[in-house]
Amino acid sequence: MTDITAKASTRIDASRQEVWRALTDPTIISEYYLGATVSTDWQVGSPITWSGEWNGTAYTDKGEILAVEPEESLSYSHWSPATGTEDSPEHYHVVTITFSDAEDGTEVELTQSNLQGGTSEADRRHREDYESNWSTMLEGLKESVESRARSH
Repeated sequence: MTDITAKASTRIDASRQEVWRALTDPTIISEYYLGATVSTDWQVGSPITWSGEWNGTAYTDKGEILAVEPEESLSYSHWSPATGTEDSPEHYHVVTITFSDAEDGTEVELTQSNLQGGTSEADRRHREDYESNWSTMLEGLKESVESRARSH
């Protein structure tokens, strides 16, 4: 079993369908994911990239789509050159986002683990930062989805 290195969740007042759309539509993603441009076809085995500018510096993060179950779960690997690590499997994280029904909405849970399993010293050191960043992203997702739902 892969150890979880970070976890975050939120409840969104919207259907799974609306949440799924926001999670996979590049235009909507850029609204809550630091303005990133996401490129992928959402097929298992396909590459995924996130590119943009952070604090005045251009970046391109990358990964691979690992699992797709529409309106149920999404899993992808992720590596960022900003970590200062080399582009090799031991430096990739796996992000898994799952949906479950909640009263009048959808519960969204995100977990981060390592592609090769285990928990590194860096993971333990940065867990709070990871969880804070993922919580911020999920709150942005929530705000984006609920705002769209209110306007329709």
